[in-house]
Amino acid sequence: MRAVVTGGAGFLGSHLCEQLVARGADVVALDNFCTGSAANVEHLHSTGRFDLIEQDLTTGAPVDGPVDLVLHFASPASPVDYLRLPIETLQVGSLGTQHALDLARVKGSRFVLASTSEVYGDPQVHPQREDYWGHVNPVGPRGVYDEAKRFAEALTLAYRHTHGVDTAIVRIFNTFGPRMRPNDGRAIPNFIRQSLAGEPVTVAGDGLQTRSICYVDDLVQGILAMAAAHHPGPINIGNPHEISMIDLAHWIVKLAESGSPVTHIERPVDDPTVRRPDATLAHEVLGWEPQVQIEDALLRTIDWFRTNELRTPVLSPAATEQILTRTDPSV
Repeated sequence: MRAVVTGGAGFLGSHLCEQLVARGADVVALDNFCTGSAANVEHLHSTGRFDLIEQDLTTGAPVDGPVDLVLHFASPASPVDYLRLPIETLQVGSLGTQHALDLARVKGSRFVLASTSEVYGDPQVHPQREDYWGHVNPVGPRGVYDEAKRFAEALTLAYRHTHGVDTAIVRIFNTFGPRMRPNDGRAIPNFIRQSLAGEPVTVAGDGLQTRSICYVDDLVQGILAMAAAHHPGPINIGNPHEISMIDLAHWIVKLAESGSPVTHIERPVDDPTVRRPDATLAHEVLGWEPQVQIEDALLRTIDWFRTNELRTPVLSPAATEQILTRTDPSV
């Protein structure tokens, strides 16, 4: 099999490339490195089955030769990134998705869209099922990401119905693991980096808002199960292990054997109050469910950060807070 992974040098994309190569596939990764890093996939070049092409997907997806599978994972995916790159986020969700779909259409490929639990917004239904339409603020600061993904879902279905492209949509819930960037503004890398550095661990608001966290290895297995299936989706891929942010912060401090105090910062605008997938469909259709215990996954991630990322320059807590809490993304 020959697969194309857009955003292949990013956190999730690099793990997908790695697993595809391990399964014997030839892989072409496309990335413009606005949030990804060539270092994430450097180890794959020696396999002889991996190519990395620097490419802005909003201008096209030029890939020669046959393609069996297109995995569209190109997009800024953390609040710090998509608030810093709002237009780029909207463009890769629209133009980028169209170019990835056109590649799949021309090559006769299976196409898998990486959508997100953010399409549910600040949900009024809990847990979130795939038939829930969501509660999204289209003109809020997070709308650039939420609406980009909602548009991408609609465009994917339009290509399926109009051009007969074999499409699938997966809605990814909060995922963590090695290769996360310590300055991407998400809770787990923030908490880990701060704990290892002995800094105050900063929790947004009162910390009672919840997320459901999934280890990256489990997520990749779900994505590839969807790629091998014939189901169009959308299907939630995420671990139903729901935890409050304040409990997660204290847990990470303990696992990191840190003396960091837990402090509070202003809560971001439109920050969802709850998040948990109803993963019934993934289990019934794909036979998928998470396998890695969350504590083991957190320990693996902490060990990776301890070895690889402690000295990486990061945004200060004040700078991160300023980006996350502003109401006007243009500021």
